[in-house]
Amino acid sequence: AEAAVARRIDPAREPGLSPEQRRLMAQVELAQRHRVLQRRLRGRNTLLALGIGAVTLGIYGYTFYSVSQERFLDELDQEADAARARA
Repeated sequence: AEAAVARRIDPAREPGLSPEQRRLMAQVELAQRHRVLQRRLRGRNTLLALGIGAVTLGIYGYTFYSVSQERFLDELDQEADAARARA
């Protein structure tokens, strides 16, 4: 008893196929390979976009953090200058 799945055939060796049927089978197989490749690329592109987005947000966050630290240091310098002026 054979399994109930499609049996893979070689269109060039199958005796009952016309040239038009062989061409159509090759065309369908090529389209299917193209769809699989697109699916793989879509997944890779998604991962790449998430990675670039994470790096961008990291740089953005670090920039805000460092700017707030600079303001804090500027305030300390102003307080130190005011204390020197009073002394």
